[in-house]
Amino acid sequence: MEVRATAPNRIDLAGGTLDLYPLYLFEDGGVTVNVAINVESRVTIQTRKDREIHIYSLDTGAQRHSVDAAHLELGGDLDLVARVLKFYHHQDLGLDVYTENAAPKGSGLGASSALLIALSHALNVLGVDRRSEQEIIRVGANLEAQTIRIPTGKQDYYPATYGGVNAIWFDVDRERVERLIVSEETMEALEQRLILSFTGEPHDSAVTNWGMLRAYIENQGRTVANMKRIKQTALAMRQALLDGDFQALAALLAAEWENRRGLAPGVATPTTDRLMEAARQAGASASKLCGAGGGGCMVSVLSESDPEELAVARQRVEEALTAEGARIMPFQIARSGVLLEVNGYGHGRMTAGVSRVAEPKKAS
Repeated sequence: MEVRATAPNRIDLAGGTLDLYPLYLFEDGGVTVNVAINVESRVTIQTRKDREIHIYSLDTGAQRHSVDAAHLELGGDLDLVARVLKFYHHQDLGLDVYTENAAPKGSGLGASSALLIALSHALNVLGVDRRSEQEIIRVGANLEAQTIRIPTGKQDYYPATYGGVNAIWFDVDRERVERLIVSEETMEALEQRLILSFTGEPHDSAVTNWGMLRAYIENQGRTVANMKRIKQTALAMRQALLDGDFQALAALLAAEWENRRGLAPGVATPTTDRLMEAARQAGASASKLCGAGGGGCMVSVLSESDPEELAVARQRVEEALTAEGARIMPFQIARSGVLLEVNGYGHGRMTAGVSRVAEPKKAS
């Protein structure tokens, strides 16, 4: 038996860090706004005739082998994959597990969380007791916290699960996903105005998030005030996307970055400042780093309304970033979330909380 799972990564536009437990409780609830993209994390699982577990990371080259799931060694680069396998796989069945992230390491695009979602759903298909997508997200957040050893944010699991452009709300009693764009025309217009680039500096979200959380709890500098502004910016960003107002989107992205860079030391670096200035001079209305900052990928926004002017501005910004050493990462918005295939046939596709069955592949 073979199970394949593919999950989209994300670009976070506003409200990041407000998904960290228990920080969103201190702010009377949090909201983040993000976009699922077709830069993907992929998992393939093949069953074996023995009980052995073999893990292969195709993008990093890391491997791990065990006599069975119960004896999988924790720690190291494959710790999270091992924890997910130990939690979900209790059958007397061996597995070959192949993982791959399309995003560069330290991208800030939530690749590790997307991989976790893909692997969890693939193992869920193989399991006897099936879990809901919300249960998979809850368990995944706890497993990832065990790996990184600090509280982890939850926003990355939702675009990986459902796709689309969403606001994710975090409160005392529940979390919910709100689809912000349903029009294909608006979706394409947003795609045309976003430029994604890799700065060349990998980031460590665990270190950066811990610095932000600690600064907030200890009331250091402007951290608490900036966090309140981040929430207000996220609420306004949600409304801008509902309205399809790209001028407002650009202004709010700039405000989000100014608030975020003041949360903790190391969020901005000399390299990222240089790249943002190059994008600005070439015509980008605003830029921000993806994820917690400190490096990784950067998203830039164009606000031109005329299609020809927009195309010229896009080319100019991409050339300027490339000249400064950044790598442009073409993408499209992922309209749906994690996709499962069992023995070559579509098994399920998540979108806006509803599982949709994919069409079987035609015989070649």
